Amino acid sequence: MSNPFSLEGKVVAVIGAGGGIGEAVARMAAGQGAHVFCLDMVPQTASHTAERITKAGGGADAGVIDVTDGESVDATLKYVAGHGGRLDAVVCTPGVNVRKKMLDYTEEEFDKVLRVNLKGTFNTLRAAGRIMTAQGRGSIVIFSSIRSLVVEPGQSVYACTKAGIVQLVRGAAAEFGPSGVRVNAVGPGVVETPLTAPIKANPDWYNAYANKSILKRWATPDEMAGPTCFLISDAASYVTGTILFADGGWLANDGRFTPPGM
Repeated sequence: MSNPFSLEGKVVAVIGAGGGIGEAVARMAAGQGAHVFCLDMVPQTASHTAERITKAGGGADAGVIDVTDGESVDATLKYVAGHGGRLDAVVCTPGVNVRKKMLDYTEEEFDKVLRVNLKGTFNTLRAAGRIMTAQGRGSIVIFSSIRSLVVEPGQSVYACTKAGIVQLVRGAAAEFGPSGVRVNAVGPGVVETPLTAPIKANPDWYNAYANKSILKRWATPDEMAGPTCFLISDAASYVTGTILFADGGWLANDGRFTPPGM
């Protein structure tokens, strides 16, 4: 039997490939045999990831994309599909967070978080969906979060976007599925990325998050790449419309206190 987890010969676009989780996904997908289009707002970071892949013997190209601009997303993914001959998978990782209590939030900050997290997801789903439904196959993976289910002070707006992403994924899965296109989300816990750098700089905050998970540590970006590559592989051919949590057991762990004698 062929390896259903292999990505050999697949054309994969990774949005946010310039760093963090996106870079890790791009590198792992290439390592599994995919030709990866490394897409990012910053051309230098996208090119750097593509260069790392090619130096390691993989296949990669680089390009610029702005998920908040629908025309940019449409044009870029059409280019990928044309240049690659098809578009087997799209992974979208970008997200922003403004950590503030609701009473301190400005409308501009609210708009910023929704524009990147929700509008960016919508633009990606629409552009990828148009291409993939026409070709009759494909897989899309969007990044949500544990914050789609649980929240804490200062995370209300971010959490609402991550919950909204899950519903956009489910809706897209329902609409694209009859054409052979799968759509799923990954829900990370706490991952060491540039987005979470302010937390890492505060030892008490960093350790509190580490101790909340069952594994008592933060994840690395590479640990998000595995679940993602599974979802875009043929091994997940009957998986769609769902969210795969990769949270170290955060959501399963009810509370931070272990009762005496346990």
